[in-house]
This record gives sequence, C-alpha cells and structure tokens, in this order.
Amino acid sequence: MQALVLTDIGHPLEWQTDYHEPEPCPGEVVVSIHAAALNSRDVWISKGQYAKIRLPCILGSDGAGTLDGRPVLINPSMNWGNTTRFQSPDFEILGMPRNGTFAQRVAVPRRQVYDMPAHLTFEQAAALPLAGLTAWRTLATRCRLRQGERVLITGIGGGVALMAMQFALAVGAEVWATSGSPEKMARARALGAAGGANYKDPDWAKQLKSTAGGFDVVIDSGGGPGFAELPGICNPGARIGVYGGTAGKINGLSPQIIFWKQLSILGSTMGHRREFQTMLNFVTRHKIVPVVDSVRPIPEAQHAFDRMAGGAQFGKLVVSVVGRR
Repeated sequence: MQALVLTDIGHPLEWQTDYHEPEPCPGEVVVSIHAAALNSRDVWISKGQYAKIRLPCILGSDGAGTLDGRPVLINPSMNWGNTTRFQSPDFEILGMPRNGTFAQRVAVPRRQVYDMPAHLTFEQAAALPLAGLTAWRTLATRCRLRQGERVLITGIGGGVALMAMQFALAVGAEVWATSGSPEKMARARALGAAGGANYKDPDWAKQLKSTAGGFDVVIDSGGGPGFAELPGICNPGARIGVYGGTAGKINGLSPQIIFWKQLSILGSTMGHRREFQTMLNFVTRHKIVPVVDSVRPIPEAQHAFDRMAGGAQFGKLVVSVVGRR
C-alpha cells in the first residue's frame, strides 16, 4: 500500500509505496481513501508537540473515499463515549496513535463511516469531518447560537473558523471576523462576513465595538493576550466558545466583566457521534461546501504541511490520493 508516513520527529514525512496493508479488527472496515485533508494537529505531531506519539505512523484525521463502492467519509472522533457532555478517557482522534488517512486505505470502526453528502466532491468532503464537527459542537451545542444573533469568529482563514462562519451564516446570524491578513478579511467578506478587524492593530477590539456593537457569541481558537479583550466587546449574557489555544496562555482577563455581564466561557473539543450526524444533516440541507485552499497529490503533501506551518492557508489543505470524483 502507498502511504505518507511519519518516521521521525522533525523530519519530512516519507512517501512509501510498500507500507503494510491495514488489518481490520472485529467491527472494523477498510475504507479506500480518495482524498484526505490536513489539520493543525498533523503539523504539531510532526514537530513532536503532541501527546502519545507513536512512530512510525500514518497521520491524517480527515478522509473521504469509498466503502463497497459507495462514497463515504470518516468521523475522526474516536471512542467519544455515551454522553454528549464530554469525551471519555478512551477518546482519541484518528491519525495518532491509530494510523490515519494519508494512505490508500485505512481501517476504522464501521460506526465511524457515514454516507458522503451528495453535493460534495471527494476533495470537498475530505475537508469537512474534523473542522465541521469541531465548529458545530462549539457553535451549536456549546454556544447555542440562534438566528439573528451577532457572532465574532477570531482568526478567520483556518478550517474550523471558516466552517463556523458558514454554519453561522446558514443559521441566519450576523458574522464578523478577525484576521492578521487584509487579504483573508477581504475573502471572508466575500463569503458573507459583515466586517471585521485586523488583530495586529492595537485597538482592534475598539474598532469592532465601534463598527459592530456587542457580540452575542464569540468563537475563539487563539487564547493568548487577545482573549482578554473579548469580554469587553460581548453583550450581556454572551457565550464565548473556545476550541484552541494557538496564542498560548491568557493574561489580563478581568473576572469583573465576566460576572457582571453574566458571560459564559465554554470549552469544546471535537464531538459526539450524534453531533457528527446532525452536522452532516445540516451541511446537506443547506448545501454547504467547505472552503478548500488547495489540492495537491499526496506525494507532494509536505508542501501542504509547510503552507499550514506558515499560516498562509485560507481554508482546508487537501491531498488527493486517487483521481477526482
């Protein structure tokens, strides 16, 4: 089998043409992968910045392909457990320590395999699972976004942030965004964002407060010093959903603003299988198409890793394993 394999931390992934075939356990099936997509966790794992790293390993959490001839995609949220409140101690994400989707075939539990939305290509479908589930749980389950509310999504351009924007717009919310790139902000507006601010500007929060007013929901992946500005631009009773922490620890956060405004800060990671199905139903009903930055043949996937590491992408970085649908 052909596969892209991480053999050593800090080294480029190796394209191998004779990797061993997946051996399914009872209750598992083997999906033939047509397209896969990168996530930030793939870059972190390749740099050694992740727990329980096992080598050699095939990375990749997102994948779309075929099972018994029918188009399918894979839910990468493994062993979540029975409650939607939080994941079980056995929870893991496909692509480490279990082999993932950067290969011609992957073995996964049958319950993780879902019919692919008919309006999507394999490349578009591969961009959906991890980002779509993360965005859906953060926005719909945790923050309970409602029609007519005003939403701020920080760091627009990443896969989860863009999916959250597309979901919020489909719900009927007014969406604003932040980015460090004027080009990315322009593209976000073209997709339906009402406006936004450049978080590199010292007064970005004041700019947003002046132009947008207050926010009912904020979706954040950064954390860091900028997070302390968010409560100040929230409306009373607002919800702040947190699904990442790329900017590090939060300093300068005022608890007085949080309790006086009755704000809720809600953490979220991946999601339950019922949330995955609900997300797929929503995508199908609204004919949502994930934003794809680029598609490369899988032997050239290292270029996609480098692009993600530099933060240049707008949308998902997809690798094609076989010809397009």
